[in-house]
Amino acid sequence: MSPRIQLPSGWVTFVFTDIEGSTRLAQLLGADYRPVLAEHRRLLRRTLAATGGAELLTEGDSFFLAFDDAAAALTACLTAQRALASHDWPTAEAAPRVRMGLHTGYAEPRDGEYASPEVHRAARVAAAAHGGQVLCSASTVRRADPLPPGATLLDLGLHRLRGFDDRERLFQLVAPGLERQFPRPRTADAVAHNLPTQVTSFVGRQVERAELGRLVEQHRLVTVLGAGGAGKTRLAVELAGGVVEAYPDGVWFVDIAAVTDPGLVAFAIAAVLGLRPEPGRPMLDTLVEYAAARRMLVVLDTCDTQPAACGEVISRLLSGGGGVRVLATSRESFSLPGEVVWRIPPLSVDPRPDGVESDAVALLLDRTAAARGGRRPDPSESADLRRVVQRLDGLPLAIELAAARLRVLSVGQLAERLDDVLGTLDAGREDPDPPPVERGWSGNQQDTVDLVAAAIGTPPPTPASRAVQRSATERHLTMQATVTWSYRTLGPRAARLLRWLAVFAGPVDLPTVEWLLGDDPLDPLSVLVDKSMVLAEPRAAGSSYRMLDPIRAYAARRLAEAGEEQAARDRHVAWSAHALERAHLGPDGRPVTLSLYTLDPLADELRAALRWCATGGSARAGLRLTGGLDQWWRERGLAREGRLWLFRLYGRIAETGERIPDAELAAAYHMHSLHAGADGEFAEELRYSQRAEAAARQAGDAGLLARVLAGRAAPLVDMGQFFEAERVCREVIDWAHGQDVVGEALFAVFSLAELLWRRGALDEAAELLGAARPVEAARPVERGRRSVDMLLGMVALARGDVIAAHEHLLVALRSRMGHGYHGRACDTLNAIAVRCALGGDRLTAARLFGAAQSTRASMRATPGIYGGYWADQQAELRSMAGDAAFDDAYGEGAEMGLDEAVALALDVEHPDLAADSTRFSTDLSQQHTRPPAHPAHPASRTERA
Repeated sequence: MSPRIQLPSGWVTFVFTDIEGSTRLAQLLGADYRPVLAEHRRLLRRTLAATGGAELLTEGDSFFLAFDDAAAALTACLTAQRALASHDWPTAEAAPRVRMGLHTGYAEPRDGEYASPEVHRAARVAAAAHGGQVLCSASTVRRADPLPPGATLLDLGLHRLRGFDDRERLFQLVAPGLERQFPRPRTADAVAHNLPTQVTSFVGRQVERAELGRLVEQHRLVTVLGAGGAGKTRLAVELAGGVVEAYPDGVWFVDIAAVTDPGLVAFAIAAVLGLRPEPGRPMLDTLVEYAAARRMLVVLDTCDTQPAACGEVISRLLSGGGGVRVLATSRESFSLPGEVVWRIPPLSVDPRPDGVESDAVALLLDRTAAARGGRRPDPSESADLRRVVQRLDGLPLAIELAAARLRVLSVGQLAERLDDVLGTLDAGREDPDPPPVERGWSGNQQDTVDLVAAAIGTPPPTPASRAVQRSATERHLTMQATVTWSYRTLGPRAARLLRWLAVFAGPVDLPTVEWLLGDDPLDPLSVLVDKSMVLAEPRAAGSSYRMLDPIRAYAARRLAEAGEEQAARDRHVAWSAHALERAHLGPDGRPVTLSLYTLDPLADELRAALRWCATGGSARAGLRLTGGLDQWWRERGLAREGRLWLFRLYGRIAETGERIPDAELAAAYHMHSLHAGADGEFAEELRYSQRAEAAARQAGDAGLLARVLAGRAAPLVDMGQFFEAERVCREVIDWAHGQDVVGEALFAVFSLAELLWRRGALDEAAELLGAARPVEAARPVERGRRSVDMLLGMVALARGDVIAAHEHLLVALRSRMGHGYHGRACDTLNAIAVRCALGGDRLTAARLFGAAQSTRASMRATPGIYGGYWADQQAELRSMAGDAAFDDAYGEGAEMGLDEAVALALDVEHPDLAADSTRFSTDLSQQHTRPPAHPAHPASRTERA
């Protein structure tokens, strides 16, 4: 310092400057560094000292000055930065980037120097700056009036300076000719993270959060995979926020969606960490060197926007030092060594065992309350809330969008509209059809883009390019936009497979996908799984593959737009028919006893195929599909649904004029008649029975006519015309014998046996059933029902033969439940209840009655010919047990599921094992004291078989 310069006193503004990355610059320039350093000093002395600043210290690349005027100090720094920026340096890499810091405090010089903490505070302000940046404290701002022309001060918020316990509000000098975008100041903030602040509550995911937390703790690279809108980012941020204290060097969030060029990925991460490019050195090397000695967690979000570049940066970061961990979110993995891939599941849609609502419903409740001004849905809407989240497959984004719709719709209305998932969720929003970028846009992201552009010497994005980038915001505003991003990254084969898979309503296995395409699907299927557009679910028998409903709806739109819908859906109908055929065959291709359980997994696929048949495909193919589900509709309490499908197919026939053979129409009308009877529509039942007869006679098929005529008794019984029904049954049976189609008239045999049982002709009924047993056993479609055993059990009950009843009814119940005949199993439960009442076990009888009635009510089943009998037996049991005991036991049974009730029935002790049974007595005089009823009849002997 010159002795002629008088040091200011009182309120003094201290200025510190130095060259950022001076060591690296010296290494780069070698002998050429000295002239650059000298020129730097000359420019600073001319602009800083010449404007009234007292130069206190010059050491290496650093300057320390004192000003008695804060405004003059700011003007000097501005002039110096402009001079440095406009100077003609030997090369662009040789240009020194100087950081400057100012602070104003009260100080008195002594012996040509200042011994004041204000000097140290000024030095820390300068240390927080970046090359080319001018930072100042709030104290300087208060005294800097007026500011240099065209200059403003940008408030950067409160920061804790190294070595100081309090927080200092820092400001950045902004003026023409100065850079504007810089990383966050290099300060010792207590909270070492930049995680985005969430404006909505985090709901659920306790299990997933714990599982992901363990993985992050145990592995250095964890990639969270999932479809768009699955909640990857939200979960990653929530997890990272809870582990900040575990990483001394911070938890840093980087949104790769803001990066529009692969070469900028390293720059984006460096900008978040507060790093600037070093002259002549790749940014990635600078980043790796910085991270090598630090313990920190880097959260890289939306890596699928730049997968290759992210993979390279991650690999270098992890190999450069052992303290860095990376938590990445993406729609596809990096396939890096040591990478742990964790697929985020949809939110749970089923209530927890303790009765607490599922995470999906909890999220919908929370967001609906926000959409409705704080009003939560009414408890009466709970069932519809569950319908909504199940229809949306627990996809968080879809649930958020659905909640927004609840501003104008009730939950029930929304649930009814979700057949058009995209149209309902995206209603009122324009589809931006965005380019492949992720996440919502924010000011911080824009700053990052501008900063990275400036750091590598390129101009900031133009308004036009920013408009393209801002479409990232809109990507999560609609489901259409969310899925479009991923779809655009697919090759032709993968895109076609995605479109064609939309015809399936549920999971499919690999052979099914191969069957659909007629080609090896492994390569395109792998692409779809890797990009999280198809979920692979491993099972012991082989993986299955499914799409979430919103993705399926999008793929279906693309299928129609591509002009492939007719071919793909016709192929699906053919697959459905083939699957129905296989359900009736064993591994050797021969018919097996039909199990309705084999049809349960096909139900949704068959509905999807029927929907196409009724709207754009072949009604004839649809009638064949409904025929394959004939018994399934009624045994699942869905006779009404079966009728509706038939009505829709009739309408399709009228619309297209498609020719349907008489035999196929007769079969459809016959099935319709049975559905109508099960649904309590007796007039419709008779009408379609008559139509079936007319079509069958026109077809000239004796077996078909016998089957149709055998069903004629059902509507007559339902309308109370029992004698006419018996006459019809006898005529049909006699005619079938004459035509040698006895098996096709088996339904008439069973109906006649029921009518005989009803009027007490038990011997004739037993004889008829005994003759029918081999006929039933020879028919795979019917033998699983074990109708002969059920009816023989009813005959035994009427005779009071508890042993025979027990044996026949349990055989019937095991078979019916074993083959999925739930409706008929309810009749058998009622019969076993009567057997229990006859055996003195009144409480078990009441429980079984309650269980059977509850299940039948849930299936909306009509009581049938046994209805009056069950009512009489329950009334008699009530009188014996007493009202209170009967009601308690009946209520217990009503709370049981069907499986639980069947287990109770099968556990009923055989009468021969009762303490008072004499069947196995060693005293011959006590044996056969109650002989089988009517031993002279062969049928009675058959009952016990």
